[in-house]
Amino acid sequence: MPRKLLNAELKRLSPQAFKTAQKLPIVLVLDNIRSQHNIGAAFRTADAFCIEQISLCGISAVPPTAEIHKSALGAEDTVPWRYFSDATEAVQQLRQEGYVVLAIEQVEGASSLEQFIPHKDTKYALVFGNEVRGVQQEVVDLCDGYVEIPQSGTKHSLNVSVSIGVVLWDFLVKLR
Repeated sequence: MPRKLLNAELKRLSPQAFKTAQKLPIVLVLDNIRSQHNIGAAFRTADAFCIEQISLCGISAVPPTAEIHKSALGAEDTVPWRYFSDATEAVQQLRQEGYVVLAIEQVEGASSLEQFIPHKDTKYALVFGNEVRGVQQEVVDLCDGYVEIPQSGTKHSLNVSVSIGVVLWDFLVKLR
């Protein structure tokens, strides 16, 4: 019968080692995420996939808060983050820094995630939107492209923290 591994056996990075570890060339841009639990989950997922940074925008709360920590479990201390008063500002800054900016959104002409192939020599900024309204249209207008997660059920969207996990996993697999 298989035995569950102990945390000590998982050989995870220490917070110090995480800071110097090679990162996936990805920044998450969180456009007006209202739930601090979703923000915390984004930090935890960003840590799990070892991405470069999170840009928190608009009404998105910033660490430290008890609600973010409840989901992040300390990842808010390992994943670098910046705050922008508006996601348009973040997108413009990231484009100046050489990132290709993609809205993860249901947009006319969007690429389906399973067909999108990220380039290994490209830095990506992935924009995820508000739980109800999605990515703001003015932010969509500034993006270099659009990626949609295919869905087959009756609902028209996934929870933003689930979307972040799905997309980062897909990028990790394709970039490795």
